[in-house]
Amino acid sequence: MRVKRFFKNWALPLSMMMGSTAYFFCRNLPLSSTARHMTTEAVGYVQPTLIFLMLTFTFCRIRLQDMRLRGWQGWLLLFQASIAALLCLLHHSAGDDTSRLLLQSTMLCFLCPTATAAAVVTAKLGGNVGTLTAYTMMVNLLAALLIPAFVPLVNPTGGMGFWLSFWLIVRRVFPLLIGPLLAAFLLRHLSPALTRFITSHSDLPFYLWLVSLSLAIAVTTRILVHADVTWLPCLLILAGSLLACIVQFAAGRLVGRRYADAVSAAQACGQKNTVLAIWIGYTFLDPLTSLTGGFYSIWHNVYNAWQLAQKDKQ
Repeated sequence: MRVKRFFKNWALPLSMMMGSTAYFFCRNLPLSSTARHMTTEAVGYVQPTLIFLMLTFTFCRIRLQDMRLRGWQGWLLLFQASIAALLCLLHHSAGDDTSRLLLQSTMLCFLCPTATAAAVVTAKLGGNVGTLTAYTMMVNLLAALLIPAFVPLVNPTGGMGFWLSFWLIVRRVFPLLIGPLLAAFLLRHLSPALTRFITSHSDLPFYLWLVSLSLAIAVTTRILVHADVTWLPCLLILAGSLLACIVQFAAGRLVGRRYADAVSAAQACGQKNTVLAIWIGYTFLDPLTSLTGGFYSIWHNVYNAWQLAQKDKQ
C-alpha cells in the first residue's frame, strides 16, 4: 500500500523524469538513422491513440443523467475562446519571432480542453463532479472547432491557404476530441459488459495518461535538445504558462463563486489536458510551443497538490 500511495503521489514527476531519461537512453543507443526515423514515426501514431483511449475510457464513466448545466459553464467557454482569439490577433501584430512564440504558447494554454483527471481532484476538493463533467464535454467540442480555426492563422502549413490548413487539422484533431464521445456512447449501447469492465478499472485512464505524458515529455526533450535557441524563449514560455495557469484558475473561481460552484469552475477552467497541448504544439505549431504543456502540467499539479493538502488539514 505504501508503494502504491508513493507512486500515485509522485506519479507526475516520475512520469516526466522517465520520459526525459528514455529520450537520452535511446539517443545513445547505436541505432541507424532508419531505425531512429521509424521510432519517431511510431511515437507519432502511439501518442494520439493513447489520448483517444484515455478520453474514451473516461467518457465511459460519464452518464448523461449525472451532468448538470450551470451558467458559469457558458461564461467560461466564452472567456477561454475570447482570450485565445485575442492572443491570435496579437500574434499578427507581433514584430519578432520571440514574441510570436510566446503568444502561440500562451494561446495553446487557453485552447486546450479540461484534463480528464479534473473530476478526481474536484471530488476530493468537495466540488460538483456533474457540472465539471458537462463542462469537460462542452470544452472538448469547443476545442475541436477552435484549434483548426486558430492554428492555421498563427502558423500556416507550408504556405497552404487557410481552408486547406483548416481541413488538414480538422482531419487529425476533430476525431481525437469528438471520437471518444461517440466511441463511449457506442460502447454503452453495444457492449455493456466491456463498459462495465472499463468502468470497474477506474485507474486505467490514469495509467494511460502517465504513459502519454512520458512520451510527450520525451518528444519535448528531443525538441529542446535539437533546438537552436537561447534560454530566453524557454523562460518566456515558462512565465507565459504560469500566468495562463493563474489567470484561468482565478477566472474559474471568480465566475463559479457567483453560482455557488467555485471549486468545480476553477478546476474546469484551470486544469488542462497537457498531454494534448504538447501533441498539438509539436504537431501543428512551432515545436518549441510543446514546452508550454510540460510547464503547465507542473503548475496546475503543484497548485492542486497544495489545495488537497489544505483540504486535508481542514
